[in-house]
Amino acid sequence: MGEGRSPERTRRLALGGTANAVTRCRDFTRQALIEWCWPPDPVDVGTSRSELTDDALLLVSEVVANACLHAGGPTSLVLRCTEERLRIEVTDESPVAPRAGRRAGPSRPGGHGLLIVERVGRNWGWDPAVAGPGKSVWVEVASR
Repeated sequence: MGEGRSPERTRRLALGGTANAVTRCRDFTRQALIEWCWPPDPVDVGTSRSELTDDALLLVSEVVANACLHAGGPTSLVLRCTEERLRIEVTDESPVAPRAGRRAGPSRPGGHGLLIVERVGRNWGWDPAVAGPGKSVWVEVASR
């Protein structure tokens, strides 16, 4: 770890299938954020700690739901936290890259997940699995 960099805290949740995956991941994330006291104080003017926590939980829900709907379900959730950001990583066994769905209209359900990830997250992307099929979809939330 270099000077001026904060240590990274990491939590991993192994998953299998889609049953209760979103709820399990939100609960797991909420508990980790409480234990890590994330986001750290002080946050920028105009953004509260609860708003950043809500954003992180929304992003977890969206990325996990996308894995459930489009990739056969998530295999793991990894949270990586520093003073500067929270990184949410969801792995699945599908090698297919995430892509924005066709939206029938703003009032119709579905097809909005990646739009939410793009708008709420600081940065997002995906990486192919290191070994075997699959990928990791990740999104970052700034702590400030």
